[in-house]
Amino acid sequence: MTTAIDTARPGPTAAAPRAAARARRQGSDFSRLSEKISAAGLMNRRPLYYAVRLTLVGLAFAAGWVALFTVGSSWWQLAVAVCLGLVYGQLALVAHDLAHRQVFRGRRASEVFGRAVGNLCIGMSYGWWMNKHTRHHANPNHEELDPDVAPDILVWSREQATEARGLPRFIGRHQAALFFPLLTLEGFNLHVSSVRALRRPHMKRRWLEGGLLLVHAAAYLGALLWALPVGMAVTVLLVHHAVFGVYLGSIFAPNHKGMPTLKGDERPDFLRRQVLTSRNVRGGLLTDIALGGLNYQIEHHLFPSMPTPHLRKARPLVRAHCAELGIPYHETGLIASWGEALRHLRDVGAPLRERG
Repeated sequence: MTTAIDTARPGPTAAAPRAAARARRQGSDFSRLSEKISAAGLMNRRPLYYAVRLTLVGLAFAAGWVALFTVGSSWWQLAVAVCLGLVYGQLALVAHDLAHRQVFRGRRASEVFGRAVGNLCIGMSYGWWMNKHTRHHANPNHEELDPDVAPDILVWSREQATEARGLPRFIGRHQAALFFPLLTLEGFNLHVSSVRALRRPHMKRRWLEGGLLLVHAAAYLGALLWALPVGMAVTVLLVHHAVFGVYLGSIFAPNHKGMPTLKGDERPDFLRRQVLTSRNVRGGLLTDIALGGLNYQIEHHLFPSMPTPHLRKARPLVRAHCAELGIPYHETGLIASWGEALRHLRDVGAPLRERG
């Protein structure tokens, strides 16, 4: 399903007054919603929540490494690797909240803790991810402006499929079936992308970023080789990163994949751009914890700095506001969201299968 959100184009003579009126109306649409959210206190900080959450995730991280040294040379280390993969996913979610300044109001504190969690604990460049994620938030699902739907190994639209060459063309034919297997490599891809980003001109404080990545790599590999025989250490590394990649991909794939895409100068107003390209995932407390609150993707995109525990409370306000305006608000279960994403991948890969 590759659809354009904004397709109607008024004639050049009538365009200016109509566009101005539409801009005023659409701008006020989000302003009214923002007023409701602020009045409900949903943009207020939640320091106790984040103190507890960061402490629990930090303890889980420490417990994983203690277990690695405690279990010793045993294949029970595979269970430890699985746990570490899940903990890395939770650390990535914490880094995400830090980057959006949900935890600290100030930029400096957010960056210090963000680099500590991202670069030092995970081995993922905070600066690289911030740049990429900021562009995604500004232009979600825009084929030319959103780096998350840029054609790489996978293609996200039929237009991208027709231009695919080499490996993307080969994989694109069966990308729906290969999606989850490919996610096992995503953990490694984050490390590689982080190192490659150090050479890019936009990277700030690259020596600090690179130094922290180097410390992470040395400590991580040193710990594995100290605690385990080489063969077992390599196996634990592979399982750990495979679980991390699949977990991370399972969190982020439902958010936008299979939702309408934009291209060229198609640019609806902020409210519609964020709501129409995003998908919410229904669920209870366990879903909120597992997905780090990103199951409320619509609310998160509208209010990126809103603390995670407030997203659930914002949902009925946002949904009612969208209903008043006639804006589709898409929400589904977790398994169904994966199904929608996979069907989309299969659909956009059809031109490659037809070409053989």
